[in-house]
Formats: sequence, C-alpha cells, structure tokens
Amino acid sequence: MAQEDVAAANGATTAVEKAVTFTAYKPQLIVEAHKVGDAVAFYKAVFGAVETGRSLYPKRKADQELPHLVSSELELAGTTVVVSDVSDAKTGTMPAILETDDVEAAVAKAVAAGAVKVEEEEEEGGVKGKVTDPFGFTWIFVAPAKKSEEEGNKEV
Repeated sequence: MAQEDVAAANGATTAVEKAVTFTAYKPQLIVEAHKVGDAVAFYKAVFGAVETGRSLYPKRKADQELPHLVSSELELAGTTVVVSDVSDAKTGTMPAILETDDVEAAVAKAVAAGAVKVEEEEEEGGVKGKVTDPFGFTWIFVAPAKKSEEEGNKEV
C-alpha cells in the first residue's frame, strides 16, 4: 500500500509492485564439499544446535555406500541456520555473534573442539571472544548487554 501511495504521489504511470512480506531470515553457512556432516556435528557439540531438517544427495554410483549430506537446518539460539555443501562457492564468509553469559567458557569449548582462538578482549560491556571454526567461519561471543535502571526507564 505504501508503495502504491508513493507511486501515485509521484505521478507514476508504470505498474505498481506488490508488497512483499518476509517471514523468516535464515543465514546460510557454506562449507567445503562433503563437510556438512562434520560442520553439523561441530555446531551441535559446541553451540548446542539442534538439527531440524536435512537434504541428502541421492546415490550417484553403485559403489558409493551412502548419499552424503548436502544441507542441514539447525536451530541455534532461537534462529534457524542452514549449513550447505557448495563446492564451487567461497566458504567461511559470514561472521556470527552469539550472546552468552560465559564468554571464556564458550571460547574454551570451541577451541577444545577444533576452533582457533582469534582474540579475546575486554570491552565496556564485558569480554568479547572470537574464534574461527574448522570450516572457516568466525564466531564472536559476547555477553548480553546489561541495561542500567536509567536506560530501562527511558521513554520511547
């Protein structure tokens, strides 16, 4: 409707676009060919992700034992994340921020599972930790922002 109003106000004579509503945002993590299963296992172990769906490549050759996992949907911190196997795309291109009450423990758990610690630093709101997982993705751990009483009473 807003687009129609703008078009009418501008004297537009072209067709008006229909408004589009998005119902979900699903970040997609692209990993190396045949590594989706490994990535899913890592995200389950380190972040407590829950697998909610998966797609398999069908058997391609008679000697191939099982089809491999091509993509998986994970629930992670209340968000759906898609992990996909795309062999011709650039991998590890989307940093993610995860809030946690224990940044140091999150970094230690990720490193113990194979991630590389990039940095850990003190910030105004607490500690921030950053790791790169075995699949090339950067994960930033931060403590939830704490609201002061003044901030909580501000008028909006």
